[in-house]
Amino acid sequence: MSALLKFLLVFLLLATAGLAQAQAPATAQPAFNVEAATQAYLNTLTPAQKASSDAYFEGGYWLLLINMLYAVGIAAVFLGLGLSRRIKALTERLPRRFLRTLAYAALYLLLAWVLSFPLTVYEGYFREHQYGLSNQSFGAWLSEDLTGLALNVVFGSLLILALYAAVRRAGNRWWVWGTGIVGVFLVIGIFLGPVFISPLFNKYTPLPASPVRAAILSMARANGVPADNVYLVDASRQSKRISANVSGIGSTIRVSLNDNLLRRSTPQEVQAVMGHELGHYVLNHIQKMLVLFIVLIGLGLWALDWAFERLVARFGARWGVADRADVGGLPLAVTLLAVLSFLATPVFNTIIRTQEQEADMFGLNAARQPDGFATIAMKLSEYRKINPGPLEEALFFDHPSGHTRVHTAMRWKAEHLGEK
Repeated sequence: MSALLKFLLVFLLLATAGLAQAQAPATAQPAFNVEAATQAYLNTLTPAQKASSDAYFEGGYWLLLINMLYAVGIAAVFLGLGLSRRIKALTERLPRRFLRTLAYAALYLLLAWVLSFPLTVYEGYFREHQYGLSNQSFGAWLSEDLTGLALNVVFGSLLILALYAAVRRAGNRWWVWGTGIVGVFLVIGIFLGPVFISPLFNKYTPLPASPVRAAILSMARANGVPADNVYLVDASRQSKRISANVSGIGSTIRVSLNDNLLRRSTPQEVQAVMGHELGHYVLNHIQKMLVLFIVLIGLGLWALDWAFERLVARFGARWGVADRADVGGLPLAVTLLAVLSFLATPVFNTIIRTQEQEADMFGLNAARQPDGFATIAMKLSEYRKINPGPLEEALFFDHPSGHTRVHTAMRWKAEHLGEK
């Protein structure tokens, strides 16, 4: 064999060995394991934190039932103990029917608030402090609850007045008109919410110039969201919860994040959350949810009318309720709505949870921060059960569970490893 041939053979052998050595580290790397990565995040929650989160969230299951039974008890006070008769007798002194209806509605809403106050103060104040989620004094909490009461009495009375006008004009078909009326009130409420209602409870200010703000607005522009500002909410005056949202409709749409999120989260986590919120806007979730809820409200009002007529036919004389047009039957109508809402909880939850899952995927693709998304999901476990069973999540969760969200993020990460 010539010297040249020997040299070429040795060169090829050395080059092949070198290539094998150079490639060996890459092939020796273990594949990214989605399940293991998900479990690693779940394991960052201590047993004490998990027990507290589970207890808080599972207590909410019982509160759904308790609130429904409490509504039945309030109706028993109004109808069974004759409180509704007394209010109706008092308002009958007013000269016009619409004034009598309006006055009855306002008095009913005020007295129902008084009767429900023990449960309200437990849910909204004592329970939140018990689990370390509230920053409010009792006086501050009560002030906000009274503000909510005032809004409820004003707008609730007007809605009730409009619904009873529909009952008197449309008869058996009132629920069709009623669906349209409720839909109009919903649209008005969503439109006015960010600019007139929410500011009654919190201060909204433009997010100061910073790399975080620049990243959010850049992500918005990249996804066709016409946002020239992001609003910061002083939610820490009420709660320790981290949150963000898209609110409003049409010209009042705004993207907001609360100061807890800004203070307690990394820039990557903030981007992950805001990518999710921009998803709600791009995917038209507010409009879609509005349509779906109006359809469900129509079905609910139809079922309400069916049950109301049968109960009044049997117990109306004892309760002092003549027919559906009698405003004295308002406590019965509200109670039937409470029962129907309780039964429809899984349906409402599924609609909302489905949209949240869609926004999660949009946010991952927009922000490209799977680990930030996973860590923020773990922080949300302060008040959401982290790892429910599939049926439990389907029935009681209006957002994907922490496990679902972390797993989604890790699956996204697995599909995009190595991208620049």
